[in-house]
Amino acid sequence: MPAAENEIEQLEAQSAEPSFWNDARAAQSTMRRLGDLRAQVADWRRLTESAAELSDLAALAAEDPELEQELVTETTALGADVDALELSSALSGPYDGSDALLVVHSGEGGIDAQDFASMLTRMYVRWADRRGFKAELLDTTDGEEAGFKNATIEIRGPRAYGYAKAEAGSHRLVRHSPFDQAHRRHTAFALVEVLPELEGDHEITINDDDVRVDTYRASGAGGQHVNKTSSAVRLTHEPTGIVVTCQNERSQLQNRESAFKILRARLLERRLREDADERAKIKGEHTAAGFGNRIRSYVLHPYTQVTDHRTDTSVGDAQAVLDGAIDPFIDAWLHQQIAPDLAGGGAA
Repeated sequence: MPAAENEIEQLEAQSAEPSFWNDARAAQSTMRRLGDLRAQVADWRRLTESAAELSDLAALAAEDPELEQELVTETTALGADVDALELSSALSGPYDGSDALLVVHSGEGGIDAQDFASMLTRMYVRWADRRGFKAELLDTTDGEEAGFKNATIEIRGPRAYGYAKAEAGSHRLVRHSPFDQAHRRHTAFALVEVLPELEGDHEITINDDDVRVDTYRASGAGGQHVNKTSSAVRLTHEPTGIVVTCQNERSQLQNRESAFKILRARLLERRLREDADERAKIKGEHTAAGFGNRIRSYVLHPYTQVTDHRTDTSVGDAQAVLDGAIDPFIDAWLHQQIAPDLAGGGAA
């Protein structure tokens, strides 16, 4: 890990500067990055020591067959640890270490699509809990009869965006609809957007004069104060037409802060998409429009199976997936992304 160790030295030198804490947000970001790198290096060193111990065990097992099963078990465990750390280390994009904002939109399919959006929202909250991340529902818009028209989830944790970005795209549900009296088979769609959360406003500057701020009474469940106080906030960024709302049963100030957080993330995503489109035009490449590509199907009838169409990864236990067990899909996608780099000689 020479590259990581070099970066650690550079960040440690920065943190020793007398003016380091003049910008508290930037300093906190640097210290988080430093802690993350130190943890990665410590993990690699631990695995290196484990590999050395495994080599000694292999030599002993050659003389004592009773140690062969222990050798197999330890080798398998070490391989899994190396694979996980390799994926983690591969998340080296400019925002991969950031927290994430997931926005789930119901698509075609009426009430079933809105119910599916709430199922996916629950799935991501459960997934975050499984990984030791923290998830918070920032905003929801209830469906007509069930589920959500859309929901925004904040997921905080090491490289949350790096992992969660694998979920961006269109998701498809096939099942017998509980909302159909004839109980016929229905297909519904939901769209998932994944945005990196910016730690400060140094990268995306928002001119206050460009934003119209409206407050209104929140709707939906949550207690009497939801209907009696104008705590919900709607931001309209007039130069781009981007509209953000936040009404998650909290104070107007908290909703405003969350709404601006989402607006900054959307403006960053817009800028990154424009940059990617411009690079594609220069290279003469074709780029798919938006995030509408179907990435995964959840089939609950006539059989149960969840299939990721990008990697052909399938899991038969659909309920486990909907309970948050989506790491096999994320890991397979990440392996697919880093495969060209590994074929070309690997990362530093």
